[in-house]
Amino acid sequence: MSAWDTSLGWSLMTILVTGGSGFIGSNFVHDWLAQIDEQIVNLDLLTYAGNQENLSSLDEDPRYTFIHGDIGDIELVSNLFALHQPRAIINFAAESHVDRSIHTPEAFVQTNIVGTYRLLDCALRYWNELSGDEKTNFRFLHVSTDEVYGSLDPNEAAFTETHRYEPNSPYSASKASSDHLVRSYHRTYGLPVLTTNSSNNYGPYQFPEKLIPLIIHNALAGKTLPIYGDGQQIRDWIYVGDNCSAIRRVLEAGRAGETYNIGGLNEKTNLDVVTILCDILDNAQPKADGTAYKSQISYVQDRAGHDRRYAIDAKKIIGDLNWRPVESFDTGIQKTVAWYLDQQDWVANVTSGAYREWVEKQYA
Repeated sequence: MSAWDTSLGWSLMTILVTGGSGFIGSNFVHDWLAQIDEQIVNLDLLTYAGNQENLSSLDEDPRYTFIHGDIGDIELVSNLFALHQPRAIINFAAESHVDRSIHTPEAFVQTNIVGTYRLLDCALRYWNELSGDEKTNFRFLHVSTDEVYGSLDPNEAAFTETHRYEPNSPYSASKASSDHLVRSYHRTYGLPVLTTNSSNNYGPYQFPEKLIPLIIHNALAGKTLPIYGDGQQIRDWIYVGDNCSAIRRVLEAGRAGETYNIGGLNEKTNLDVVTILCDILDNAQPKADGTAYKSQISYVQDRAGHDRRYAIDAKKIIGDLNWRPVESFDTGIQKTVAWYLDQQDWVANVTSGAYREWVEKQYA
């Protein structure tokens, strides 16, 4: 690809990705470099869910640069802007697990609200110093969640981009706050921002505290498969590769100041997801004693403030940007299970020590 792609309208220079060593961020980095020959600078603090091993295959790739640091470190971020002159920022950096937010909400406030504010402020100062096409084409893309919209009744219409914000956990409240900050920097200062709110992601490199990798890990280890409450909580599931392609498309063609909901068009209950995983594992890696993995299912006390249903109306991104998910839940979940079965060393490395203690405490 040439240094200037007129079909996209921007110079192929550098993008700054924050939180690129986490689940969605690392998938995005891999996906981006497989599609586009452009430099990526990854700024990540490497908290519990950030894992350099996710991107170890890029250690010798001259297009990839890793920086260990915090989006809230104003001096560091300002220096990165000055040194690398990114044409875009994609902000994946976030504390993202509801359960952890219930126990330690302050970490979520610091990263998701204060960190986003400081990143925005550095970006605004950098953008104000640009001129011409560089200023016109610059974008700040903020990656968020459908959880900011709250909970839906069983027959209620899916979330649109204009749905009222009603967050119900410290995590979703902190992400809602960050969304509002991003919007305010566009409306007040003119910073060209984009926001994506996606449904539940699943796929490779997901930290095994989230439902799907947790169930796979516990099933293979012969442990109980914990399900909150009655297991009838409904989520719209999207394969992480589809979310990455949607984010890429929003960066390419999204209109500054707009929000785009990204959904997988796959609503399923948590119990359905666990049952499907058990059936796949029964075929892919049967238990030595011949029993079904479903026998390990255990119902535990429901999570405080547990949202009953999320569902995404993706008409805007489908109609305006001509994007649709490629994977169905059936194809995506097969790929996901196959990846985890093939990557047991990765799983062993990320599920040591503090992770085990946290899971035992959470699902006791």
